[in-house]
Amino acid sequence: MHLFMTKLARSMAAVGGAVLSLLILLTCVSISGRLLNGFLHGSLMQSIAPGFSDWAINYVGPINGDFELVEAGVAFAIFAFLPLCQVTAGHASVDILASKFPASVNRLLRMITDITFALVLILIAWRLGAGLASKYSNGETSFLLEFPVWWAYGLSFVAAVTAAVVAIYMAVIRTLEFLTGQIRVWDGVETDL
Repeated sequence: MHLFMTKLARSMAAVGGAVLSLLILLTCVSISGRLLNGFLHGSLMQSIAPGFSDWAINYVGPINGDFELVEAGVAFAIFAFLPLCQVTAGHASVDILASKFPASVNRLLRMITDITFALVLILIAWRLGAGLASKYSNGETSFLLEFPVWWAYGLSFVAAVTAAVVAIYMAVIRTLEFLTGQIRVWDGVETDL
């Protein structure tokens, strides 16, 4: 089961990484177009090559609706990376005191943390599902590109449900570890038991 969850988490992270890479490329191209368009509008280009400048202005500029695509894509990417963080215990932690606690207390803390993560991710997935239903039923579209907003909600919902499933699995694992005193999934965070 752990192998399946790890593969699922890695697959979601790979898709999230691809989306994030495309968004970075989109942003760079849009900013470059915006800068070049401003340069073509500038007095230097208008005085040196006004004909070329006026012609190029029609074809060079920012990508229309880039912020709408970035907004939708980043939301998906964030949720796509959560399962991998959950299954590998990759979330940021501060363990100034935890390293001094006995192993049983650390197992309890890990169990509470993973149960809390699971509950929060279930709540987020539930509310994203409600938002998806609302956006789908009212037919809302984005301002510039006019794509249905529910598309972004749908992608984020799929990633959030995946994150919630992985978080539930890890909460069950950490609960079993607490109850039995045996580490079932070693991820480098454990102390010697």
